Amino acid sequence: MLALPSLIPILRDEFNIGLDTLGLVVTISAFMFGLGAIPSGWAERKLGGRALLLLYLFGSGLSAILVSISGSFIIMVAGLGMMGFFCSIYHPAGLTLISHRVNALTRGMAIHGIFGTTGSAIGPIMATALAALISWRASYAVLGLFNLLLGLATIAAIPSRKHSSEEAPSENHVEKTNRPALIYFYLTSMLMGMAYYGFTTFMPTHFAENTNQFLPFISGNMKAGIFPTMVFLAGIVGQIIGGRLGSRFNRPKLFMILVAVNIPFFILMGISTDLMLVLFSLCLGIAFFSIQPISNTLIAEFTHSDNRGLGYGISFFLSFGIGSFAAGFGGYIAENMGVASVFPIMGFLLIPGLFTSYMIIKKS
Repeated sequence: MLALPSLIPILRDEFNIGLDTLGLVVTISAFMFGLGAIPSGWAERKLGGRALLLLYLFGSGLSAILVSISGSFIIMVAGLGMMGFFCSIYHPAGLTLISHRVNALTRGMAIHGIFGTTGSAIGPIMATALAALISWRASYAVLGLFNLLLGLATIAAIPSRKHSSEEAPSENHVEKTNRPALIYFYLTSMLMGMAYYGFTTFMPTHFAENTNQFLPFISGNMKAGIFPTMVFLAGIVGQIIGGRLGSRFNRPKLFMILVAVNIPFFILMGISTDLMLVLFSLCLGIAFFSIQPISNTLIAEFTHSDNRGLGYGISFFLSFGIGSFAAGFGGYIAENMGVASVFPIMGFLLIPGLFTSYMIIKKS
């Protein structure tokens, strides 16, 4: 999913299209990434995590290969949409399994997030490196083949287990859904999702266009992969910090504080260039990803154990599906006002999140 933003400078030249169009392409793929999360959350109780994991791996693998061999822009967009839908299967199933099987939940979510963020870090640099060495299509071909091989490995190595709804209750068993707190959490999650897509979609292009004086011997297209990778690696530090803080302090209060900490770094990203841009981006990576283990734990605390998969599905639909519209809106801003303008606007979007996250404290 994160290969596409890093390839935007290359795709813009190849297809001779603007950032507004490419922002819309990201929205289509990302909306499907969110849309499939709700039925996936429901299906987790019926099919179990292993079956959904296999569906995700084989579906996304074949979709990525379709993108790599697409003969037209329309086929490429269709393949990206299919890839987004199949990728959406993972989170509701994976996070629900963790919530049922891991007692130290915030720590478990942090470890899961560290591996996920590592993949996010590898994606941009791998995509741009393969694009430089072969072509942008090779990026999707390699990802597709890797997921197909991982699917075969999953069949061979991971035994079928009973569904999470049939498992014995863990320490994280919850008998009643806290609807008021959950509603305010979902609203905050939607705002965070918008900021996420504005951030990740246009960060590579921002680096490519506004770091000319910093490491000038590296091409703009390679900077679009190298610097985002550094930001996601900083996100691993954020996951560790969030996991530790969330295990020791009041999570709803901590959640609100971290939402507030993100706002100035979004603004600073938009008004800085070169080395300072890279430094502020690293700070944003730490601040933004420190929220993830805490937010994933809060969903488990606010939802009935039997409906937790659906709870995660709704959360990911709002954050990734509805949040994806920020990519299309951000593309319009980038095309008409400059890519740097996207980041302060994403920061301002989080200001209402201070109120909704405060209400989580009141309702929890």
